[in-house]
Amino acid sequence: MKIQNIFKSLVLLSFLSILVSGCKDSFLERAPKGAVFSGSLATESGIQGLLIGAYSMLDEAGSGGNGWHMGRWIFGGVASDDAHVGTEAGALQPIPEYENYTCTPATRGLNDRWRVYYAAVQRANDVLRLLEIAEADGTVSETFVEQTRAEAIFLRGLYHLYIKMMWKNIPYVDESISAGLGNYFVPNTEDVWPRIEEDFKYAIQNLTETKADVGRANSWAAKAYLVKAYMFQNKYSEAKPVLDDIIANGVTSNGLKYDLNEQFFDNFRPSTRNGPEQVFAIMYSVNDGANGGNGNQVSGEGNSGPYGGPFPTYGFYQPSFSLVNSYKTDPETGLPYVYDFNDFDVKHDLGIPSSEEFEPYQGTLDSRLDWTVGRRGIPYLDWGVNPGLAWVRQQSVAGPYLHIKFANPQSEPEARERQSNASTYNLIRFADVLLWAAEVEVEVGSLAKAEEYVNRVRARAANPATWVKKYLDDSQPLAGFSDEPAANYKVGLYNGEFTQQGKDFAREAVRFERKLELGMEHHRFFDLQRYDNGSGYMADLLNDYIQHETSIPNYNFYYMEGAKFTKGKNEIYPIPLEQIDLSVKDGEPTLIQNPNY
Repeated sequence: MKIQNIFKSLVLLSFLSILVSGCKDSFLERAPKGAVFSGSLATESGIQGLLIGAYSMLDEAGSGGNGWHMGRWIFGGVASDDAHVGTEAGALQPIPEYENYTCTPATRGLNDRWRVYYAAVQRANDVLRLLEIAEADGTVSETFVEQTRAEAIFLRGLYHLYIKMMWKNIPYVDESISAGLGNYFVPNTEDVWPRIEEDFKYAIQNLTETKADVGRANSWAAKAYLVKAYMFQNKYSEAKPVLDDIIANGVTSNGLKYDLNEQFFDNFRPSTRNGPEQVFAIMYSVNDGANGGNGNQVSGEGNSGPYGGPFPTYGFYQPSFSLVNSYKTDPETGLPYVYDFNDFDVKHDLGIPSSEEFEPYQGTLDSRLDWTVGRRGIPYLDWGVNPGLAWVRQQSVAGPYLHIKFANPQSEPEARERQSNASTYNLIRFADVLLWAAEVEVEVGSLAKAEEYVNRVRARAANPATWVKKYLDDSQPLAGFSDEPAANYKVGLYNGEFTQQGKDFAREAVRFERKLELGMEHHRFFDLQRYDNGSGYMADLLNDYIQHETSIPNYNFYYMEGAKFTKGKNEIYPIPLEQIDLSVKDGEPTLIQNPNY
């Protein structure tokens, strides 16, 4: 199957809907029916169809699912200090419950997300079950069995990892769990990290380095996910040799040596996907007969544009004031204000109509800001100079900023359809890997080496060739860009500060660099989660953030008034009440609720 976008090929394989019941029933309530695993499906094409079905769940929407209220943009972005729900007052319920930390086990979205993830696990397990049948029948080659099994086990480990990040205390479900055996009441009291690690280690040992289909997992992607599992356990010494290997020798599934893309926004532009920075990604497609249904949709991530104006202006998943303030730099050194970035706000147009004059902030800024956040007076890709939000959305609630990273350039019309586009979503990119390596070096290695990794990431942002530029003609944005920077960018490299100021500063500087580099990419909540490690770090940071955002003059952040992040509770999400109810066996629930819910 010579296709790049294998994740969304399920549209061509609608027969798979009879194979998986996970999107309609709890995985604890009913397993996929074993009767279908015979006959014509025990072939390479049948098994490939099942495997593509497992890949397709990476978008977290599920077959026919409505993913707008359950996407990673909510749980990884809105629930952190990256972004607000935005849009109008009272809209997009119940997402404000996740942002203000009042969600309960019954809040809509949690059960859908649980079901989709475990349906994905079951799809991976279905592949393993069917492989056993096909292998016994001798209908498939040994090489096919080896690679397919390794991909399915990789996906099973990946999905369990994301479930673990969400809920911490979870069941691990492998192919031995079935309704027929009656063993599907799986408790969530086991430490599943060893099982997740085993899945990734198996994939590392058995996957090839490259793949004919660029979207499939290779052995290096499996190594990166093993590192991710280590990072969430603070296993820095175990992560270090794997990271060293990835950085020195790793290649993409299409055979490119891992490296940073020369241009920052090439990580998000549809026409430049599948480059050297792509470790593992969801690659969406449009204009494929699915009426935009296979694209990166406007539900937080995608922005097809235009919507309500001359450039993409959909009004939710909107960057926070604190995120924007993080991109301020010292005018002398070009370094970020790691500790006091929120001392004052970058000038914004809150409450200033588009018809009135507005001069953007003139202080020095990190160049990544305007590839991450849409600001008044700055070119929004090639759609035009951003005129402000007051005329499009209820700015007093939504705030003055737009997200950019998953917006589609006007010059790539073939990459959008309806409210969708073909922007790649990088689950892991090489900058992510470099910054993990910097974290590890801070904890177990060399502060100088950590600084070197951070500077490698910062060097791209410091290069004027990568900056957002003004248009040749503001009235004709498609006519091209000038050589004049769109704002006062100044990005410096660290020069011994890690060693001079010590481990505590180096640790915070690395964490701050991840915030700058990966802003609005839905990692932030879970980064804070793993930094916390029971220390209260996450609660302290997010409560300071709430205090700052709710103190902005003229900003009606009504649903965050009185909000509080509770240590020992809000670092993870509540297990869905419906799943606990469905897990009852002999009068007692198999699943135990997370603490303080």
